[in-house]
Amino acid sequence: MNLLKIERELLEGAIIREPVGDEKGYWVGAPGWCWDESDQAAYLTYRIRRPRGVEPDRGGESRIARTTDFKSFEDVWSVRKSQYDSASIEKSTLKRGPDGQWRYFTSYVAPEDGRWCTTVNRADTVEALDPGNTKRLFTATELGLEGVKDPWLMEVDGVYYLFLSVAKSTSTTGDKSHDSLDIFNTGECVSATALATSTDLDQWDWQGIVLEPEGDTAWDKYCRRVNSVLPLNGRYYAFYDGSAGHHENYEEKTGLAVSDDLKSWEVLSPDGPVVLSPHASGSLRYIDAQRMGDEIIFIHELTRANGAHEMRLAKFAADGFSLV
Repeated sequence: MNLLKIERELLEGAIIREPVGDEKGYWVGAPGWCWDESDQAAYLTYRIRRPRGVEPDRGGESRIARTTDFKSFEDVWSVRKSQYDSASIEKSTLKRGPDGQWRYFTSYVAPEDGRWCTTVNRADTVEALDPGNTKRLFTATELGLEGVKDPWLMEVDGVYYLFLSVAKSTSTTGDKSHDSLDIFNTGECVSATALATSTDLDQWDWQGIVLEPEGDTAWDKYCRRVNSVLPLNGRYYAFYDGSAGHHENYEEKTGLAVSDDLKSWEVLSPDGPVVLSPHASGSLRYIDAQRMGDEIIFIHELTRANGAHEMRLAKFAADGFSLV
């Protein structure tokens, strides 16, 4: 299978959620999903967004949906940004721990300093998650960063790997860089990917930045944000969102990288994105690709002709699936 065929299937995949508006700035996406053996169901986290100025506007709400067949998804939980006293919510991810409790990892703009932070919420069931019990997991300033968000989680041999989007300061970062409450949209940072590891989902070891932009002319010189990692033939392939500058923030495109240890990455897409939407900005982003039995399931966000973003799902036979 080649990337052109994969792109075609992603564009023709089933629409599982539609934006609430029909113009640029209305999105539904930032998906993250997990399969739970106990429930024999998959849980999908996703976000609803409206343009700035349209209530409840940017990053207004996050939801969790449940499916047993990857065809119909029923919303079972939701949270609004006002419950975090935040300006915006971003990507989330969900996982049941070894102790049977669920952990809901999410990211939002911290009210105290306008920097993106990442938090965790624990409950016995998904439906019992209480926003009031949310606890801070990673704070940007404590890590020497300008922002930390967009968690995505995988488990390998009893070790959990949490990938996060981080904002690194540059010579242009200043006292007013957070006035907009989204430094990633200012150009006064670079957007990279960091990693934390754990054996219990509660105690985390910060591993630092593992993938970051390089060069002055690359298509992804501003952003390299890992969204998911797919093990294939003994190696790990990462789908990451890339952009050349903050002018492409919110409209990133997908790149591909490979690793043998989940810490050192080689970019396989130096000349341009590997998949694109044929519409508007061409954005196809936030790919969450995971193997489920004999299939590999992609859930992703992409732009429509009117500039809004929808969420789709595509399936591939795992036998013979290849990215290179």
